[in-house]
Amino acid sequence: MTKIIRIGVDTSKSVFVLHGVDAAERVVLRKRLRRRQVLELFAQLEPTKVGLEACGAAHYWARELQGLGHEVVLLPPQYVKPYVKRNKNDAADAEAICEAMSRPTMRFVPVKTAEQQAALMLVGTRDALVRRRTQLTNAIRGYAAEFGLIAAKGLDKIEPLLARIAAHAPLPGLAQELFAAHAKEYARLQAQIREIEAKLRAWHKHNELSRRLAEVPGIGPIGATLAVMKVPNPKAFRCGRDFSAWIGLTPKDHSTAGKTRLGVITRAGDEALRSVLIAGATAVIQQVKKGKGHPSPWLVELLKRKPRKLAAVALANKMARVAWKLMVSGERYNPARTAAQSAAREGRGAALRGGSAPPPSLASRITSRQVPEA
Repeated sequence: MTKIIRIGVDTSKSVFVLHGVDAAERVVLRKRLRRRQVLELFAQLEPTKVGLEACGAAHYWARELQGLGHEVVLLPPQYVKPYVKRNKNDAADAEAICEAMSRPTMRFVPVKTAEQQAALMLVGTRDALVRRRTQLTNAIRGYAAEFGLIAAKGLDKIEPLLARIAAHAPLPGLAQELFAAHAKEYARLQAQIREIEAKLRAWHKHNELSRRLAEVPGIGPIGATLAVMKVPNPKAFRCGRDFSAWIGLTPKDHSTAGKTRLGVITRAGDEALRSVLIAGATAVIQQVKKGKGHPSPWLVELLKRKPRKLAAVALANKMARVAWKLMVSGERYNPARTAAQSAAREGRGAALRGGSAPPPSLASRITSRQVPEA
């Protein structure tokens, strides 16, 4: 049999469609398999390159095929779609995967280990519990308002509200029973969230990289654990800007005819990581507005000329670049060095704009050369 150099696999529910080609780009394998038949077939094939879309259970199948000696790559679905010819079906999808994985500039998704998937499951469980708690507290407030019982915003106001409801005699008996059920559900969710967060803190405490990332102002334990869990291979990014673009914190580029047109941020990539970084940046800016902390001159000048929300996104972008640098270099966060680099950049920017800012000192230039900018 002709040697297969690569196989594109489309997973459609319980059906797997394979499209394999040889060195001459001739189709030598077209097969439709049930889930139980997949490993049996690949165990009989010589080691080859296999492409899968990064979808549900893709990491599991990648680990299983790697165990059989195959080289497995995961492709983002949006990068496969341009290679689908005319009509979309399972066979066309498998062929598109096979074609896309052969492109020299194609980007792939790192295959996660079972331990990394378990850690991500911990984060996902916490997010789901928080969403349920938010939904429940909104329902309690809405129902209570129908009986004239109003509470201010904030989770700390829910338990006093439930106590007032329990002591409110005019409430009908049915409403009292339902509010009591909501109170039990709220207490259960609070206990579960505390348990999950304790496990997250323990995971963060025992992970050296997560502890280093948490030293960056605005990232904190939650942002640090998310970054470590969701980015198993930071060296897959060429630079800090690529990492920031992957998160979706860089502007949309719609340039043409030599004219640069930049829009709002792309909001691509992982929404949870991006939202945590922006929330952390917003907290840093709030402290700066109160006159607390030791903000960089760059941030102070930015807040003078830009709205807070825009400054928060810009700061989150910078935090992402700093985090990438720490992940790939193994170094610890050094605020003095970061301030020196910011001063050097401000001096260069002012000189280019024809400003009167003094040039950076020799010490700051030497410090900035020790660690390349992200």
